Amino acid sequence: MTQEKKFVSEAIRRAEVENFLSKEFARAGYSHTEIQRTPLAMRITVYAHKPGLIIGRGGKNVDRMTEVLKKKFSFENPQLDIQEVGNPNIDAHVIANQISDGIQRGLNYKRVANMTIQKVMNSGALGIAIRISGKVGGAMARTEKFLEGYLKFSGDTAETLVDKAYSRAQVKLGTIGIQVRILTQLPPDRIISKRVLAGDIYGDNKEKAN
Repeated sequence: MTQEKKFVSEAIRRAEVENFLSKEFARAGYSHTEIQRTPLAMRITVYAHKPGLIIGRGGKNVDRMTEVLKKKFSFENPQLDIQEVGNPNIDAHVIANQISDGIQRGLNYKRVANMTIQKVMNSGALGIAIRISGKVGGAMARTEKFLEGYLKFSGDTAETLVDKAYSRAQVKLGTIGIQVRILTQLPPDRIISKRVLAGDIYGDNKEKAN
């Protein structure tokens, strides 16, 4: 196998692991997974809001899932590590999954988005953007955007400080895509006023989530 094919194959496997674990640990407030190859093992770190639900009594769930990952994804000596998400209300992965769950349970997507924005901003975020795409509220597919606070969509701040996540909701009319962006801090040299933090960045100098 060439180096390029090996890289693509590994990327596909990591995406499959992420998708598998997100379903397995949905009730635990699953956030995301980091996979790191070491000289002796494949280290798989799972971040979740309720790590106790993943670990189980005496760590039995971890042992079981380690064996599943080894057999299902052909990992050599996988080492599963479970970490708690510090503040789930400003973790983009947790928030995206919560929105997906709400839509799948039949809640109005606008109500879910607006309630989520209020919760995230009250938890200390500087800004949040939610994009929901698909057949929402009818048979015609469209994209709805919800914005609050200060947020960057390009440049160094967007790449390094904006937490981004994607999720999908399966409904009768098809698949709904959810994208969430959350900014919780600014570079040390950046100062913005309370007026901007209140949302005026979306006034004359409006930035759109493309």
